[in-house]
Amino acid sequence: MNISIIGAGLGGLSIAALLASKNHDVSVFEKNANSGGKMNQIEVDGYRFDTGPSLLTMPFVLENLFRECGKELSDHIELIPLHPICKYFYPDGTIFNNFEDKSATINEIRSFAPEDAQAYFDFLNYAESLYGKTADAFIFNPLYDIRDLKQLDLLSFFGIDAFTTVSKRVDSKFRSPYLRKFFKRFTTYNGSSPFHAPATLNVIPHVEINQGGYYVKGGLYKIAEALQQLAVSLGVEFHFNTEIESIIIEEGQAKGIQLKNDKKIQSDLVISNSDATETISHLLPNSSVSSRKKQKAETIEPSCSGFVLLLGTDKTYEQLAHHNIFFSEDYEYEFQQIFEDKVMPDDPTIYIANTSYSDQGHAPAGGSNLFILVNAPYLSDHYNWEDHEQAYGDKIIRELEKRSLTDLSAHIRFRESITPQDFYEKYLSNKGSIYGTSSNNKFSAFLRPRNKSKDIDKLYFVGGSTHPGGGIPLVVQSAFNAMQLIERYE
Repeated sequence: MNISIIGAGLGGLSIAALLASKNHDVSVFEKNANSGGKMNQIEVDGYRFDTGPSLLTMPFVLENLFRECGKELSDHIELIPLHPICKYFYPDGTIFNNFEDKSATINEIRSFAPEDAQAYFDFLNYAESLYGKTADAFIFNPLYDIRDLKQLDLLSFFGIDAFTTVSKRVDSKFRSPYLRKFFKRFTTYNGSSPFHAPATLNVIPHVEINQGGYYVKGGLYKIAEALQQLAVSLGVEFHFNTEIESIIIEEGQAKGIQLKNDKKIQSDLVISNSDATETISHLLPNSSVSSRKKQKAETIEPSCSGFVLLLGTDKTYEQLAHHNIFFSEDYEYEFQQIFEDKVMPDDPTIYIANTSYSDQGHAPAGGSNLFILVNAPYLSDHYNWEDHEQAYGDKIIRELEKRSLTDLSAHIRFRESITPQDFYEKYLSNKGSIYGTSSNNKFSAFLRPRNKSKDIDKLYFVGGSTHPGGGIPLVVQSAFNAMQLIERYE
């Protein structure tokens, strides 16, 4: 078959390689100048930054993809386990190094929350049990038609803890405010609020802590480069700086794509790695999708977005590990401001990826490359980034100076920021969101757009806005799900 893929994000790259390995003729059309989508990089003045994901979990999903295509992931990238996985800084000065080695972590916990040492073990066992009940039934299942639903175990469904929130379940398990805040933060991995998202998302600590979190030597963008190289080796053609005007629909079937230069590409299948809401709202002709369907797509709550500050410094901060989090004082109010008030938090939790800690070549000698991320509301009329971008960046720098990065402002040699407006303009993500759809109600995590259109034949979807969700492994899994459906229906 002749197949056109819209977008060279991780989902598009993954499905392109899978299809090409089955001897299909595959072409990928990407509006930007390079592959990777929101997984990107900036190199300037001796500093190198990943501007997208900074941690790889569930690497076996990527390994499975490469093996399916006749290659080995280890021949393309080197995975580096991190010690600690992440370092946490609390407002009162408490510091918590979280290790994959549980005995080392328990020694840390005993120093500031001895009452919760056993609860830490118990919670990770609970998280592992959630994974056992959700992985095969939901993550690795396309959940498209009745044959997929038959795989669901009703008893397991009622055991996935969907009827309370992440926050309430965590509070019921821990007495220490430190461990409560620690376990609530994992919900942000898919852009949701721990105070609204179902406790099912407590599966995420299992994925990071029990299964392990990894850095990729040279930077996470190496994953996108490896996937593109894999696809090219299998015969995939890439067309960069190429915008799509619309998907061609005839008699209820996707027949190709029309480029913004008016050129038409005839195709046997079309796969969109563009945001699913963007695809339905703007790439499908009005005649092919009902106004009700478009309205429904446009009212899907996006995940949160992010404000990114890239700082290249001429100083090394010894207190920083590779991954670092500086917690806010009032976590609940922070998420209220982001998701309900839709404004930037007054007191944000600040994440710093300092890859020069592990890759010294990512900053000039004696310097650091600090990727700083603060959760942000998706785009709305409540917050104008043109008015706030510089000032909010200054605010973050001042806060970090108070929190031990002394004289940070005096040591900055490179500074750039990325706002939710930038995420929308560059990647056409729904309202500038980073992680696709939010999971801020009981079942939204299980009701994401499926990997095959139910309204239009020969139209498929991949990426973080589709089932099973955002984050590197789930985006790659969306390609496996789409491939399974293609083989079923085509």
